[in-house]
Amino acid sequence: MTNILEVNAIHTFIGQFHILEGVSLTVPQGSITALLGRNGAGKTTTLRSIMGLNPPREGTILYAGEPIQGKTAYQIATRGIGYVPEYRAIFRALTVEENLRIAERSKGDLAKRGDLIFELFPDLKRFYRLPGGQLSGGQQQMLAIARALVPENQLLLVDEPSEGLAPIIIEAIVAALRQLAAHATVLLVEQNFRMASQLADRYYIVDDGQTVSSGQMADLVKDRPLIAKYLGAGYAGAGLVPAQSTTA
Repeated sequence: MTNILEVNAIHTFIGQFHILEGVSLTVPQGSITALLGRNGAGKTTTLRSIMGLNPPREGTILYAGEPIQGKTAYQIATRGIGYVPEYRAIFRALTVEENLRIAERSKGDLAKRGDLIFELFPDLKRFYRLPGGQLSGGQQQMLAIARALVPENQLLLVDEPSEGLAPIIIEAIVAALRQLAAHATVLLVEQNFRMASQLADRYYIVDDGQTVSSGQMADLVKDRPLIAKYLGAGYAGAGLVPAQSTTA
């Protein structure tokens, strides 16, 4: 399978702080890959490094086989990478339509992609004229994801889509992301391990700014010691995995 994204030993600083100390990962085209780890492990900084918002000082990032490190966020976005940031960051005073329209990379993008967006998120069609600030938290998250779909992006970086949402809304987001995987590759940062395990084909775990484990998600959900070590004992005891580990 062709890798649409390859991140090789990147080191990223924020001010004087050395946040990423050698993160590496690959994302196969057509997959959903989960980036996991405790709070502060470096997950969001990894996404921001890929997008050029916190450019790495060392290492390489290849998108579709071409290096993108050192390019501006705008240049990276125009190559076909969409970013859904944590906490949604929608324009609350603008309507749903206006939030979507300003995401156009070329005139007519929204018209071309509208059927897909409203199939995934029918609520957005119902509230098309409503200001974003009047949407529920779940609907705002749907709008944030939909905004990244307006241009025909090949890769989506999605940061904590379940943050602060009720379980029934999380299920709707899971269903939409499953459908979305037929149209774009997804690199997903998610603290909700149950959600990540339902969606992702593959996983990477980062800890203290370094990649410490990777593999098939089906193997990770069976490995209580690994989950407890890097994600916390609460995850290992949450009824997600069988009693015995199958990973050496």
